[in-house]
Amino acid sequence: MTNILHSLKTHSDYRYSNLPWLREIPAHWNLLQLRYIAEIYLSGVDKKSYDDEPSVMLCNYTDVYNNDLITDDLNFMVATASLDAIKRLTLRADDVIITKDSESWEDIAVPAYVPRDLANVVCGYHLALLRPNSQILGKYLFWSFLARNIAYQFHVSAGGITRFGLSQQAIKEAYFLVPPKEEQIAIVKFLDAETGKIDTLIREFGSFHEFIIQKRQALVSHAVIRGVKSDASFADTGFEWIGEIPNHWHLEFTRWLLPEVDERSVTGEEELLTVSHITGVTLRSEKDVNMFEAESNEGYKLCQPGDLVINTLWAWMGAMGVAFQEGIVSPAYHVYRHQGDYDPQYLDYLVRLPNFAKEVARYSKGVWSSRLRLYPDEFYKIVLPVPPLDEQREIVAYLDKEIAKLDELSKAVQETIELLKERRSALIAAAVTGKIRVTE
Repeated sequence: MTNILHSLKTHSDYRYSNLPWLREIPAHWNLLQLRYIAEIYLSGVDKKSYDDEPSVMLCNYTDVYNNDLITDDLNFMVATASLDAIKRLTLRADDVIITKDSESWEDIAVPAYVPRDLANVVCGYHLALLRPNSQILGKYLFWSFLARNIAYQFHVSAGGITRFGLSQQAIKEAYFLVPPKEEQIAIVKFLDAETGKIDTLIREFGSFHEFIIQKRQALVSHAVIRGVKSDASFADTGFEWIGEIPNHWHLEFTRWLLPEVDERSVTGEEELLTVSHITGVTLRSEKDVNMFEAESNEGYKLCQPGDLVINTLWAWMGAMGVAFQEGIVSPAYHVYRHQGDYDPQYLDYLVRLPNFAKEVARYSKGVWSSRLRLYPDEFYKIVLPVPPLDEQREIVAYLDKEIAKLDELSKAVQETIELLKERRSALIAAAVTGKIRVTE
């Protein structure tokens, strides 16, 4: 990828753009505001259907945000639109659609390209439809929106505090570089080909990363449920989520293993902990949490190292884990203290197994699956495997060693993916801002 950029020539003559974010541009390229190269339509077509309007297929925000290309392969939702909206906003070949509103300014002006006419598919709410004129190719305009310095114009002009949005004026006033048509064609072909190669690598590394994650989960599940002794004999427990365990292990109801404790903080000044299905029990200060925080933590529940903490509302998703330091947790959580039957790290591995989360979901109560809650009476109906303590510690030592290897590999793969994405972005920016000369 680096060799591609280094091997390509630059243009023979440059001039200053008078724009601080762009600086020099090829002397023979035009620098034009978007108003002069495309018609701009802001969509007000929402997801509601009205009896007095014709039925249409709606291209929504997520269709644009998640896809580079808008084609009839996508599963568009059914809605209605006025005749005027249908006339203006039905998707045509070479259109470009961008996200106009978002909860994050970084998600403003994310583009998607429409390669073919899509009869009866209308651009939906929170989007802007750009219809290029004869000066610019839609696909070249699409690639231009992906250049960071060009997209930055939209990021800084998006108004809002908790939600950001672009006005039509802000879209009109953004600057784009417009090379001669033959160069646009060459740039589009070049970027289609080269980014395609990079995207293939990203997908392959992504698949490998997914394999590492699955291998990690399988490794933990096998060791926690079946142990690490090669000479062990097994017996079926009769519980689907557990399956077979070594003969010398035993089963016990959580009621006898993990009695609930409800000790409360007087001052609320202890370290605040939180519980998620991804990280287990962690410091609240280390999490990027945007939820409302209470003015005082007085009355919050105390927990000690080794306590099992369960997020009552999200237990069905696996939001539970063992605390490894003293702290306080939300009064809505439940805290359970083992009676010496468990090594804390083994217990943490056990309760964070995906199969255990499924078992928890079975005992959780609620009308909707997304609003299930796990209360102590139901939690106490669950059965857990209990290996001998010395074997629990062997399992923990084995997993810590093997997981460290997998995590190191996972980190390297993620870094490679990020590097590929950075190089893809750099290549696009260099091509559409004239830092490299792309020819047939």
